[in-house]
Amino acid sequence: MPRINGNEIRPGAILEHDGGLWAAVKVNHVKPGKGGAFAQVELKNLRDGRKLNERFRSEDKVEQVRLDNKDQQFLYESDGKLIFMDSETYEQTEIDADLLGDRRPFLQDGMIATVEYYGDEALNVSLPQKVVCKVVETEPVVKGQTAANSFKPAILDNGVRIMVPPFIAQDEDIVVHTEFMEYSERA
Repeated sequence: MPRINGNEIRPGAILEHDGGLWAAVKVNHVKPGKGGAFAQVELKNLRDGRKLNERFRSEDKVEQVRLDNKDQQFLYESDGKLIFMDSETYEQTEIDADLLGDRRPFLQDGMIATVEYYGDEALNVSLPQKVVCKVVETEPVVKGQTAANSFKPAILDNGVRIMVPPFIAQDEDIVVHTEFMEYSERA
């Protein structure tokens, strides 16, 4: 693993620090009036989700870790475990459903997701940026309601509640942005 200086840490970098794997969420370079410059880094533990604020001086050395990304197909869920299959080797992998958090309802059968591995350990699952969902419940369309930023609540077929524009009707397919969990466009 390459060792980098503390001032070379960038957001999104994966570091081995204090015996754990951490992702750099925010990096702020500080040059105080007295003393040397340092990087104030907000870290998130990839295994348990803890957060940590740490200062790294330019002379501090940290281990930067490279994760292997593999596109895998979601098969099914069983006892809180998500079963994914590698499309090249047909090998199946069990991953904790908690790894997806509140994005879990957007994972659909047969969907291709990117799984990040450190060795044989799955650390993160990235869903496609946009997925198609059906609106199962919302208020009816009101003619003449053209106020610029007006949105109404809607419940999707996966049980997620989001805000949609007033022209979206019940039983309509829409595209949802999975990272922000918000309406993107009509399908």
